[in-house]
Amino acid sequence: MLIPPMKRRSWLKHCGATLFCAALPDSVIAKGFPSDATARQLRDEADLQRAVIAYRFWYPTVSAEGIFQANRSLGLAETGELPVLAAGPRHRGLTLNSDTPYCGGPIDLRASPYVIELPAGPFVGLVNDHHQGWLLDLGLAGPDRGRGGRHLILPPGYEGDVPSGYFVGRSSTFKVLAALRALPINGDLSQALKMLQKIKISPLLFPEKRIRFVDVSDKPMDCTCLQWEDNLAYWEKLHEVIEAEPLLEEFLPMYGLLSALGMEKGKSFSPDLRMKGILEKAARAGRDQMLMAAFNSHRPDRMAWSDRRWEWVGLVPENARFQTPGGLDLEARDRWFIQAIVTSPAMFRRKVGQGSLYWLGLRDSTGAFVDGGRTYRLSVPLPVPAALFWSMTIYDAQTRSEIQTPQDRAAFRSLVELKGQSQVSTIDLYVGPRAPAGQENQWIQTIPGRDWFAYFRIYGPLSPAFDGQWKPGDFERMD
Repeated sequence: MLIPPMKRRSWLKHCGATLFCAALPDSVIAKGFPSDATARQLRDEADLQRAVIAYRFWYPTVSAEGIFQANRSLGLAETGELPVLAAGPRHRGLTLNSDTPYCGGPIDLRASPYVIELPAGPFVGLVNDHHQGWLLDLGLAGPDRGRGGRHLILPPGYEGDVPSGYFVGRSSTFKVLAALRALPINGDLSQALKMLQKIKISPLLFPEKRIRFVDVSDKPMDCTCLQWEDNLAYWEKLHEVIEAEPLLEEFLPMYGLLSALGMEKGKSFSPDLRMKGILEKAARAGRDQMLMAAFNSHRPDRMAWSDRRWEWVGLVPENARFQTPGGLDLEARDRWFIQAIVTSPAMFRRKVGQGSLYWLGLRDSTGAFVDGGRTYRLSVPLPVPAALFWSMTIYDAQTRSEIQTPQDRAAFRSLVELKGQSQVSTIDLYVGPRAPAGQENQWIQTIPGRDWFAYFRIYGPLSPAFDGQWKPGDFERMD
């Protein structure tokens, strides 16, 4: 169906792609055939639309490359070393947090399946493929339930014997992303960091080649794809992955979009000047549409409570691939991956258990966006219904990473900053450019002129978090 000219211009403006949107008279195609000039304009519009859709679909793949690139920039060998870190604002990553130490990065399955062996203990983790598709949970939320176990990750097309005694995940890509965390018992982050070193990761066929863990807690790193996401480099990085990984049958329609844009496995990617312009504008438009889904959606199911401004981050509970009975929920997928990395059912489910809950706060009690130049108070009823612990982290909206300020702190954590608050019924937390008098220990600094948002997390959520018996307040302006 052809879009009428005026509506076509309006639709393209909404997509952020007005360059190819010259006015076309109503009679242009009325006789049946588009003229050469009209065809050129329509061809540009069609390619732009294809590119925007492709950008949004493949964002998780390029985002995973951002994580892998961070490891390379630290000089870590992709087949022999992985970083461990007590994360802080110096570690840029899409909604990374300081709640627990991390261990994670790429594992290459080309030479052998890999074994991840966890000792018994408070570990949580997962394995995703190169497209951030979920393969397997590890630890408390996985099949070992924190009792420890051996997890086997198989490469694409593996036909060898599968030994018994393993929890098995089959990957559709050669490179996978492993992410592991150790919960800080009694708030002891240093002990949790040491616990990560007890994890064993090695090739099944070469068990002596155990991966070495390197502590990068004091080293700045950037795990995002921000440097690529609004320019031609996005497509160049995507082409590298398309070349390196098998074609997936379920992605065939999306490979078709890429083929129409000049990107195809086994062929060089050399867009001409016209296509470069289209791809760069599609990157900006696609990124902006995803940010709209994340931070200014109108979906009613995003709201956590009818009388609060807090929103659910994940909109498809129980399904880590965003599949619903009606199909793939593209907006929920956009919303998640522009804000966060990796997927797991445990990150989305809304049930009592060993998973976690994520709520997004970006508006104050009046419904206005929070402002980096203003000071806010948030009242949190205690106890928070968490079997494990809870936290609230402040993120810079431009980087979607922990906010970086002279204070060098971005989180309120029940096991660290807020430890020992069990005797009070409510705790007030403050966010703003300056600390209210006497509240320095319960304050996180923001930057005037830069937007921010909050994630409220509950680990091991209990029933009051679901049935409305407990809920946090809204951000209240103090000035």
